[in-house]
Amino acid sequence: MTSRFDTFVLFAEMRTGSNLLEDYLNRIDGVTCHGEAFNQNFIGYPNRKDLLGITHRQREDNPDRLLRAIRTRDGLGGFRYFHDHDPRVLPAILSDARCAKIILTRNPLDSYISLKIAKATDQWKLTNVTTRKAAQAHFDLHEFERHVAGMQNFQLDIMRALQVTGQTAFHIGYDDLHDTEILSGLANWLGVSVDPDSLKSNLKPQNPQPLSEKVANFDQMQVALRGLDRFDLTRIPNFEPRRGPVVPSYVACPAHPVLYMPIRSGPEDRVIRWMAALDGAASDLLGKFNQKTLRAWMQENPGHQRFTVLRHPLARAHAAFCDKILDTGPGSFSRIRQQLGQFHGLELPDDPTDPGYGLKAHRAAFEGFLRFLKSNLNGQTSLRVDAHWASQVTCLQGMAEFCLPDHLYREEELADALPRLAQTMGIDAGPVPQGDRSQTDRLAQIHDAQLERLCREAYPRDYMMFGFSDFCTKNPA
Repeated sequence: MTSRFDTFVLFAEMRTGSNLLEDYLNRIDGVTCHGEAFNQNFIGYPNRKDLLGITHRQREDNPDRLLRAIRTRDGLGGFRYFHDHDPRVLPAILSDARCAKIILTRNPLDSYISLKIAKATDQWKLTNVTTRKAAQAHFDLHEFERHVAGMQNFQLDIMRALQVTGQTAFHIGYDDLHDTEILSGLANWLGVSVDPDSLKSNLKPQNPQPLSEKVANFDQMQVALRGLDRFDLTRIPNFEPRRGPVVPSYVACPAHPVLYMPIRSGPEDRVIRWMAALDGAASDLLGKFNQKTLRAWMQENPGHQRFTVLRHPLARAHAAFCDKILDTGPGSFSRIRQQLGQFHGLELPDDPTDPGYGLKAHRAAFEGFLRFLKSNLNGQTSLRVDAHWASQVTCLQGMAEFCLPDHLYREEELADALPRLAQTMGIDAGPVPQGDRSQTDRLAQIHDAQLERLCREAYPRDYMMFGFSDFCTKNPA
């Protein structure tokens, strides 16, 4: 049988049965699993000094060297890889279609309890039941939640990489490890033949008792687990497209190490006028960076401070509506405006200063825009999700692809926050200029519970992640 693979990786976690599956694989002629080849604490197996002639030190200096040695070894070679192993080799593994991906999973509660017992007894394998060491685990809810989150995040990363590259993995569960038909199927998938009778292991289950006997605080564990949302019912679906860091929009002071990373439809004018006052004139501010020139600025300005500003979602949506949809001047989105009128029912005046366009008409049009935003951010419209109304969570995630801001301010904090930032850097800064209140006052006049509800439906992640309360009409920012 001809294999379509040159090597393989067994993605697993501690106490999921990976030792047992490795033992099965090593019983197949022509297949060799080299243990935890990229475990940061050892190479292959504890107390080993080298693997395939490569020392632990050499692997640390160049992990690709060991990866090549495993791939070019006679037969089909592979290794076990856990979420905390050397991350430098993971991109090469995931992108290589000639590397077979075996994904081993186990009930996370069982693996967590097994791990606790193994740590307590320092017994990680069992070949003779007479040498078995017994212990009970103590369940810790927060520790278990971290255990589950680590496993799930790693599995999601693997799944996405396989989807992007169009690869298929062989999934096998802990309870399948004694099913010779499934193990034979794994061998066939790898492109090797195997005698099912050879798939017998000397390794024994270490803790076959029910959980009630293995957990010292079993009753407490049962109560604690009732609060876990097994089906993630509280998860907020997210269909919003990912965004890049938008580096060209960043603004820096030429004479002071201050960098503003704006979120569109925020208080950009106020911040830029304040930064210009630090250096003398707005025309002197640095902008239109690319990643290369911004890295150079950051290297030339050690101790620089990066910041961005959050705006209340309702105020931000209203600003985007007024500046990009209602307005018909330069910088507005005329084509989107036309689409909103034609397909989304927004009644917009030809001239936004028309006296006939009063508060009632403005409220109706803005309500229609909020309804559009909900559909748009959920991927239900043909129009782009523009940066001026993309969620602030997504904007920050995009920034993180290059660098995160040092400071995350809220608009209502700016009067105190920006001078304080300058003071910490030894800069004598003047007050933060007031912003144009016309949009804010207009929003305060039309604000009601219905608009607040629609905004929450459009931006549920922003409200949850940043803890926004209802828009304050008495003293809005």
